[in-house]
Amino acid sequence: MSGRGTRALDAVRAAGVAHVVHEYEVPGPASPRDRERRPHYGQDAAAALGLDPARVFKTLVASVDGQLAAAVVPVAHELDLKAFAAALGGRRASLVDPAEAERATGSVVGGISPLGSRRRLPTVLDTSAAAYPTIFVSAGRRGLQLELAPGDLARLAAATEAPIVRRG
Repeated sequence: MSGRGTRALDAVRAAGVAHVVHEYEVPGPASPRDRERRPHYGQDAAAALGLDPARVFKTLVASVDGQLAAAVVPVAHELDLKAFAAALGGRRASLVDPAEAERATGSVVGGISPLGSRRRLPTVLDTSAAAYPTIFVSAGRRGLQLELAPGDLARLAAATEAPIVRRG
């Protein structure tokens, strides 16, 4: 598996943004019963790389008042759909099905990055990212994480920063 050739990596390289690419082996299901479980790609990435899950962010695609948008939140937390909609000036948000997210971004679930999507989506980065000098996001495919400063991510993704994770 090579760290070359994703649209997310092309975006950071073209912008001259300091970053580090981390590759890891994507764990497969340990047993037939595990195949039934919902995948936790972000948690798996954090575990494989020995990272605090609060520094590893997942990109979720949701519909806000009928328009697609991306939420970038720590893998250890759930998206607060009401806060996400409000951050984008909307009233209602719901996660889209995986196939729709894949069509919009051009990446498979577990590899969706906030950078380099097929369609540029309005993006909201959870404010918890600012607590770290660098955070990790998908680099555009499973098994590949991109480490960069949260401010650089926000700038490149033209992201709004807002508290969008479910608390308590």
